Amino acid sequence: MPRVMVMMSGGVDSSVAAALLHEGGHDVTGVTLKLWGGESDSGCCSVADVEDARRVAAQLGIPHYVFNFSDVFEADVVAPYVDAYAAGETPNPCVECNRTMKFGRVLERARRLGYDFVATGHHARVVMTDDGPALARATDRAKDQSYVLYMLGAEELARTLLPVGDLTKAEVRAHARALGLRTADKRESMDVCFIKRGGRDAFLGARIPRRSGAIVDEQGVVVGTHDGIDAFTIGQRRGLGVAVGERRYVTDIAVGTATVTIGPRDALLHGRVRLRDVRWSRTGCDVRAMLVQSRAHGTPARARLDGDELVFASPHPRVAPGQVVAFYDGDLCCGGGIVAA
Repeated sequence: MPRVMVMMSGGVDSSVAAALLHEGGHDVTGVTLKLWGGESDSGCCSVADVEDARRVAAQLGIPHYVFNFSDVFEADVVAPYVDAYAAGETPNPCVECNRTMKFGRVLERARRLGYDFVATGHHARVVMTDDGPALARATDRAKDQSYVLYMLGAEELARTLLPVGDLTKAEVRAHARALGLRTADKRESMDVCFIKRGGRDAFLGARIPRRSGAIVDEQGVVVGTHDGIDAFTIGQRRGLGVAVGERRYVTDIAVGTATVTIGPRDALLHGRVRLRDVRWSRTGCDVRAMLVQSRAHGTPARARLDGDELVFASPHPRVAPGQVVAFYDGDLCCGGGIVAA
């Protein structure tokens, strides 16, 4: 009987993932990660979510444990997040959490404890190909999360189960209701788990020294001021604090001078972007003709890789430095990289 360690966040997807594996005859143990805490915490690390996961495990009749990774989470996820914003980048902490926590430390602990697999409630699929296991898009395209798992290679995928990837979100909730799970109708959390009350600006403001600067238009004319570049990201439209009579977007952030440039939407279009830390999760992806995705639920675009530059087939909205671009061959994820500053 395969032994599976299921990461239970306290949400409906991971609850049903555990239920499906248990129903399928696996020896299932639920674990919840304690990454960030406090009375006002939110997201997938709250006290209420840990309790929901524990009670679902009890309903299913499986063991449940809590792994406290709060010290390494601060170093591996939170600190790089703050450093990235201070450098004018827009990081994706969920990607780093998957990379370092879920499919890093948890996968390694599962191996040491004698588990055959780890499992999560991510909406994505592990499929077998001639080249071995590969990551594929979920059946429910609107909920597909393969983008945030782009870094998983054959070694990790061979020991990973994604039980809800073949189900729609409606089917997941229906299964949870049929089992009477307390998480069946629980609202999805879209928060970054360590961003507490007050939001991102308050969180970063307490960790990054304030450095005011100018907001300029495309001609370099000053149209406003700001209190810190960490409040801005490429492509941002809301919260600019300027009124110029028509919609303007952040088109550039100059860290050295703390200058934020804004312009019309057309100014965001570009033809290429430089990548760093490119990771290939499978072989056989044609770098001359790929589909690429630059947002978690963004529309795929055609592009080719030329050295460390991604060249789009047609003008594409600029992707903020620090963001992930995932590579696809049809439904199969081939890997991805991070946009360089």
